[in-house]
Amino acid sequence: MECVVLAAGEGKRMRPLTAARPKVMLPIANRPMVEHLVVAARDAGITRFVFVVGYGEREVRKHFGNGSSLDVSITYVVQRQQRGTADALKSASKAVSGPFLLMNGDMLLSSGDIGAIAACEGHVMGVYSSDHPEDYGVVEVRNGHVTSLVEKSGSPESNLINAGVYRFEPEIIDLVSKVALSPRGEYEITDALAVLIKKGRLSAYSLEYWLDAGYPWDLLDANAAVLGTLSGEILGTVEEGVVLQGNVAVGKGTVLKSGTYIEGPCILGQGCRVGPHAYIRGATSIGDGCHIGHSIEIKNSVILPGTNIPHFNYVGDSVIGSGCNLGAGTKIANLRHDRANVIAGGRDTRREKFGAIIGDNVKTGINCSINAGTVIGSGVLIAPHASVEGTIIAGTRVR
Repeated sequence: MECVVLAAGEGKRMRPLTAARPKVMLPIANRPMVEHLVVAARDAGITRFVFVVGYGEREVRKHFGNGSSLDVSITYVVQRQQRGTADALKSASKAVSGPFLLMNGDMLLSSGDIGAIAACEGHVMGVYSSDHPEDYGVVEVRNGHVTSLVEKSGSPESNLINAGVYRFEPEIIDLVSKVALSPRGEYEITDALAVLIKKGRLSAYSLEYWLDAGYPWDLLDANAAVLGTLSGEILGTVEEGVVLQGNVAVGKGTVLKSGTYIEGPCILGQGCRVGPHAYIRGATSIGDGCHIGHSIEIKNSVILPGTNIPHFNYVGDSVIGSGCNLGAGTKIANLRHDRANVIAGGRDTRREKFGAIIGDNVKTGINCSINAGTVIGSGVLIAPHASVEGTIIAGTRVR
């Protein structure tokens, strides 16, 4: 059985983190999120994958190649214009030869659920119980069959949502080829699903585990979940006087200097320099080639490769892009005084604690303050002693 993975979109809701990479390549525990999905499917017995790529396809191809590094086979089809999920599936139509799985590339699933859906017969939709179903396609199920699917209902009739994983018969290709352009200007697979629902031919499978990464703050939940399964492995150098508590993974060439204290679960990539006297708290992922220096505290954050946080900084509950440099004394706030949910980019994060979203190649001067919920675009330069909040457009110079 082939597995078609939708990996063509930019992920506009993930900006500015997707300015230089597609959404599916954003890291969770230092591996692209779509890699976790492929590994889970592989462990369920799926070995043939079709990636639908488009935006940032070069990065996807470079990382995965033909799939041999993961003991799978990957072929690629290109969706030149991102015109919806039905159009993406049409792009892959000639690459599938029988019943197949279809998955969005921006979620986490268990191998058990994937295997169970693959073993079903007919057309099957994976559904999941959500505490905020209004953000998704809301599903009603009777006697194991989907009877209704309503996209982003303001008053959902159910807490079950369309999780974005399916088992299809080849017939679906004919159905998506007949889908008309939606009011949003896309060819949407939900129109094809509506035909199956009307005929009573779309079954529902209730997933036991599902995590969606729709917004930057969702990366923190996904990162914590994956790190919770981490086994500690020390491949770098740990100087005398370093304390490691819990499961901590340290990559090759990484040096942990004396006085550093790390509370797992945490993962540090290859070629990093950490300390002396750095304090890293779970659940934190630090990418390859980062410098985490003297008297730093980082907690529950995702730091992309090549970023420097070198002197007297605090970073909490934040996602920081690659190639950034935080000047000495830069602090990121992560809690409002009224303890209300943090708002970022005009959206409720549903998190009491959330710091900042920082794009690639951002540089701050000394003693900068970044308020909770700040979104900083790529290439922003921030002058010393500046106080920053709200949304900062890419390339801005903040004085």
